[in-house]
Amino acid sequence: MRIISSGITLVSASLVSLLLSSCSYYSRTNNVTINYQSNNSNSTIREVVDYRERLPSSISTYGQRTILVDPNVHAWGAYNSNGQLVRAGLATAGNSWCPDIKRPCRTKSGSFRINSLGSASCKSSIYPLPRGGAPMPYCMFFNGNQGLHGSYNVVEGNQSHGCVRMRVDDAEWVRFNFANIGTRVVVRPY
Repeated sequence: MRIISSGITLVSASLVSLLLSSCSYYSRTNNVTINYQSNNSNSTIREVVDYRERLPSSISTYGQRTILVDPNVHAWGAYNSNGQLVRAGLATAGNSWCPDIKRPCRTKSGSFRINSLGSASCKSSIYPLPRGGAPMPYCMFFNGNQGLHGSYNVVEGNQSHGCVRMRVDDAEWVRFNFANIGTRVVVRPY
């Protein structure tokens, strides 16, 4: 749903992208409200995105809590042991090419298990090169150096070095209300 304060109710996405100078994200439990401001006017465009709409409402979880990541629709979902979607959000997965390391860095697809749970102070030991230090709040590693973690740079695209970026409030919720060591993580193929 898009609302423009000047009264226009439908805007082309390409036109919006040309006019935008800033955007800010405000979290709701399963929705994100995105406020855009134009360079040339005082009008504001509001878009409410429900990421649950991008994912199946139920999946086969084999009686286990499961986190599903779909890099094609840039979304993650938390499914209870009955396979019902309980929460979803924006996800930024690995990029097809990372110029700083000169190789593909897509998030590996498959079924994994969370093997470590981090705190708000979790940081990358690798990125940015050469010494690391990038904030990764509430990191939850599931495949070697690949993990789910909070970020303030979560976009509608796959731009990470292989981790799955989530909004910080979503990562905190998953870390403290859903995930445990051994929680299943399924990454769909690109």
